[in-house]
Amino acid sequence: MMLHYYHKDSMKLFRRKNPGVQQVIEVEKDEVSQALAEVVSEVEKKEKKLGWKERRKEKKKEKKEKLKIRRKGIEVEPYDPEKHGELAIAPEVEGYKEVERYWLEKPYAFASILFNEDENDYLYQVNEPTLNPFEMEVRNEIEEKLRDVLILEEVNPFVDKEEQLIEAVNQMIKDFRIKIDPVTYYKIIYYMVRDFIHYGKLTPLMKDPLIEDISCNGYGIPVYVFHRNYMNVSTNIVFEEEELNSYVISLAQKSGKHISIAEPMVDASLPDGSRIQMTLGKEVTSHGSTFTIRKFRDEPITPIHLIKWGTFSSEEMAYLWICIENSKSLIFAGGTASGKTTSMNAISLFIPKKAKIVSIEDTRELMLPHENWIPAVTRDAFQGEIGKIDMYDLLRAALRQRPEYILVGEVRGKEALTLFQAMATGHTTYSTLHADSVSGVIHRLENPPINVPRPMIEALDIISIQAQTYTGGKRVRRNIELTEIVDLDPHTKMLRTSTVFAWDSVKDEHKMVGNSKALEDIKTHRGWTTKELEFEMDRRRKILEFLAEKDIMDYKRVSGVVHAYQNKPDKVLKQLGIE
Repeated sequence: MMLHYYHKDSMKLFRRKNPGVQQVIEVEKDEVSQALAEVVSEVEKKEKKLGWKERRKEKKKEKKEKLKIRRKGIEVEPYDPEKHGELAIAPEVEGYKEVERYWLEKPYAFASILFNEDENDYLYQVNEPTLNPFEMEVRNEIEEKLRDVLILEEVNPFVDKEEQLIEAVNQMIKDFRIKIDPVTYYKIIYYMVRDFIHYGKLTPLMKDPLIEDISCNGYGIPVYVFHRNYMNVSTNIVFEEEELNSYVISLAQKSGKHISIAEPMVDASLPDGSRIQMTLGKEVTSHGSTFTIRKFRDEPITPIHLIKWGTFSSEEMAYLWICIENSKSLIFAGGTASGKTTSMNAISLFIPKKAKIVSIEDTRELMLPHENWIPAVTRDAFQGEIGKIDMYDLLRAALRQRPEYILVGEVRGKEALTLFQAMATGHTTYSTLHADSVSGVIHRLENPPINVPRPMIEALDIISIQAQTYTGGKRVRRNIELTEIVDLDPHTKMLRTSTVFAWDSVKDEHKMVGNSKALEDIKTHRGWTTKELEFEMDRRRKILEFLAEKDIMDYKRVSGVVHAYQNKPDKVLKQLGIE
């Protein structure tokens, strides 16, 4: 067997020759150059902004072409708002004034934020196409017959579901010789896709990137949302009792779960990754069926997002970057919706690219750019306790997979002891915990049902305390403190801690307030002087501030820069123009 190596223009080719076999495999461009080229290109685009009008016109033209639908003899001209009028119109609500409006799915649905000055109350209004009596009759007729057609026909897994649905609708319009104008056609298509493919009445809310949570507290009660800008807001979406029961059952089916009067409570993940908790009927909730959806972001949060939002400072992120890269274990603690899992996902981008990672969760939330990653999820029992796989089982299995980093969604039971045993044996672990202070974290870990012995807690390096708080009259998420476990006092048997960073609530600033044992350990391990350690921290801080200043927040580009720096730091600094 002969191996030939060839290198040119940052491309790597290797050719393997065997008798009768010749294989040429092209390996992707040098990852450092590729990642940096993307970031530099992005910066140049944002700074120069050349030809943006031409690009916008080109995109509009492409979109119009895509809107032109020809399926099985049906031809419909593209929708033109100037010619056909608006599809969705916002009705006035007495006592409320519109303060903001933005598209959710142009040109079909948009959101209106309304405000009532007398009651100091906001209303989130979903505006969709209004159907006249004829259009409503056509919609109901097609919907009823479409259900029968879709039950009998097999769905082609290799063709987009939306395309197959539109073809079926077009075929039905042709077969029944329904004469409809372009406006009616686009309205019908919108509602068919909304109800059959997506989430029905909730589809506009699911498509709003500013909404974090969606809550339905029973029938006849408005659906509530948690909006990033307006906090808890009621909407104009209301379910009737039977409608709500059917809707909850359909959500359970979309999640691959079963819900019934016998088992009226279900926790699950929707197809897009959002977490959902459901109850059916009045068995456990007196107002009828309920559901709460915690939405899953399409694009993962990066450290740059957290810096720009003020959750962490660039100095804190540089500290976490160097600690994570050097295998320091960390727990994110805080109350509900304080951003624990989000922060853990974001700092996971600092894990070296080739490191072996295993994540363990109840419902899948973490998204990492790493290939050498095993995402594990718990499973409910089929009957009784048969087939049940909990976090403890997954963690035990993970330790046999020789991971360098273990990420656990949340520790709350006997799996915590195994997790701390893993820390003590050299595995780097990250997890979340419900507690509002460092003392609260230690108290929860030491007491039932977790019961971790105090000497084992010493294996934990850093605790991050997060909270939802207020600054400038707005509710925000902040990292309250970053504290290190120093050691166990041999005389008093008390854990000694050191707060490294703390948040100043008056100035809304993060300040370094203490010395870091973790950094001292890293300095010793790497053979750095104090000046070299400070220089390394400063370089990483400058890179993070550069990305934040240039609005480079795409997780692929951010992780590309991070991983490139781990390989060739001087080249990264030179290409980004950082001294």
